Amino acid sequence: MLAYPDIDPIAFRLGPLEIHWYGISYVVGILIGWWLLNRRADAPGSGWDRQQVADVVFFAALGVILGGRLGSVLFYNLPWYLDHPLDIFKIWQGGMSFHGGTIGVLIACYLFARSRGKKFFAVTDFMVPAVPVGLGCGRIGNFINGELWGKPTDLPWGMIFPDPAAGGVPRHPSQLYEAFLEGLVLFVILWWFSARPRPRMAVTGLSMLGYGVFRFAIEFIRVPDIQLGYLAWGWLTMGQILSVPLIIAGIVLLLLAYRKPPPTGNSPLIPDQ
Repeated sequence: MLAYPDIDPIAFRLGPLEIHWYGISYVVGILIGWWLLNRRADAPGSGWDRQQVADVVFFAALGVILGGRLGSVLFYNLPWYLDHPLDIFKIWQGGMSFHGGTIGVLIACYLFARSRGKKFFAVTDFMVPAVPVGLGCGRIGNFINGELWGKPTDLPWGMIFPDPAAGGVPRHPSQLYEAFLEGLVLFVILWWFSARPRPRMAVTGLSMLGYGVFRFAIEFIRVPDIQLGYLAWGWLTMGQILSVPLIIAGIVLLLLAYRKPPPTGNSPLIPDQ
């Protein structure tokens, strides 16, 4: 068994203001993603400049925060927030939905593409290789908060989480599993895949498929939200239900992308404004 590193969720205080590691993790993810996209924009013939990158990152950050929070409220704990509406704004306590964030980012990309005269999938294909960085950072924030832990385990890396609801037994550190798969592994796959010209929609499709598969699999060892529990058959969770449309959408986009062979998506050599 590994010792849980019981980190104070509050990184530091500035007078009455408390800065939480959870919020810092999102800021770090956005900044690293911004840096990576600037590198990609600097490639000759990319069709992007640094001002456009700054603008799309701003749009996407708003989409992540607003969509992620609203998704958490609507998908996971709506009765509580109806009774405690002010808690909707307490983002530092955790409670962000990737699936809601995905919807928010897609809307943000659509608005950006429309305002800049770019194709929607040209924007998403450019952006999504950097998204797993933010996912990984967010999962580290979950780990520091001691939330979203996994099922009991006797494996050597099981951890006892401080939340009394965890029961004081070793559990899978499922936040770290997700940080590894949804963050590091998915980033490597997408960054490698998008390093060469691909048909438009292919990079976006692979990102949806990859995240959906990883999330669906990890849900088998992650304890579902207590207010929801298992929704069917003693194993189906809300996370899995919300991941199925992503998997289907990813497969459909890949099939559509490769129906026409010429690379017109993320290629820096072919204009796709």
